[in-house]
Amino acid sequence: METTKSTYCSCLYYSANALSRVMTKMAEEEFTSCGLAPSYAFLLMTVNETPGIQPKNLSIQMQLTPSTVTRLIEKMEYKGFLERKSVGRATQVFPLEKSLALQKELKACWKNLFERYTTLLGKEQAIELTQNVYAAYEKLEN
Repeated sequence: METTKSTYCSCLYYSANALSRVMTKMAEEEFTSCGLAPSYAFLLMTVNETPGIQPKNLSIQMQLTPSTVTRLIEKMEYKGFLERKSVGRATQVFPLEKSLALQKELKACWKNLFERYTTLLGKEQAIELTQNVYAAYEKLEN
């Protein structure tokens, strides 16, 4: 199969979105065995490891807007994975047994994703790329 470079390959917007699409596809394939989309899987892993976390801290940890995190929490609460409790004026999110029981499999899917892209890119290049992309995110976000 012949491949040609896109006219837009030198555009960060285009390249970042192309990479995002490929990584999203890989992540969706790896987390399929858990029956969850990657966003839900990462939400559960975070809450499982930090019971009582507040939605605001979840949005910071997951780099998502508070409204998106609220929507994810509501869906996982409805499916019996999480519960929210009001403590004074704050809301805290706790894992339920269903979520905790899935933690080992969630971590395995995440590890498989890492191994899949590091096999393709090379471990050093994958780690360096991840660090560079995150550093660029931080600079552009501020």
